[in-house]
Amino acid sequence: MRVPHTVFKTRVRNEALGGPNPFEWKDLSTAELFGGRKVVVFALPGAFTPTCSTSHLPRYEELYEEYQALGVDAVVCLSVNDAFVMYQWGKSQGADKVFLLPDGNGEFSRKMGMLVDKSNLGFGMRSWRYSMYVEDGEIKKMFVEPGYDDNCPTDPFEVSDADTMLTWLRGRAAQAAA
Repeated sequence: MRVPHTVFKTRVRNEALGGPNPFEWKDLSTAELFGGRKVVVFALPGAFTPTCSTSHLPRYEELYEEYQALGVDAVVCLSVNDAFVMYQWGKSQGADKVFLLPDGNGEFSRKMGMLVDKSNLGFGMRSWRYSMYVEDGEIKKMFVEPGYDDNCPTDPFEVSDADTMLTWLRGRAAQAAA
């Protein structure tokens, strides 16, 4: 299975703009993000939410160099939030290794079949929690949290964590070396 074609609306720093907001819009396609690269993606329900902020993002950030040592070109955190929220969340988390990718309209999450209604929490439509390893746009492995459902009363966090993905990548590397 390949990642679906999507264009993300991101913000990039441009010092030439000066002032307190030196950022400009940049469209980023899935072809640019995944083409010719090995990418670990983890998706979560929302920036600034408890599990996402205390466990999910921090652990991927902490293990970033270990992913690189296994040949991963990028680690991407995807959330159905806009670029401004993702930027501020990254700043508040001190995240400078993991790329925070805004799926503001939920288009990528919808096309992945991972968009769920979380209206029971006042969140609206959000991404279900999952992680995946992608090579040149092809999804090689996905870890999807159990209980996928609209308005799920719980927030499972058992298999999309950084350590599960790292263990899988290490096993894959050991198999390739054997």
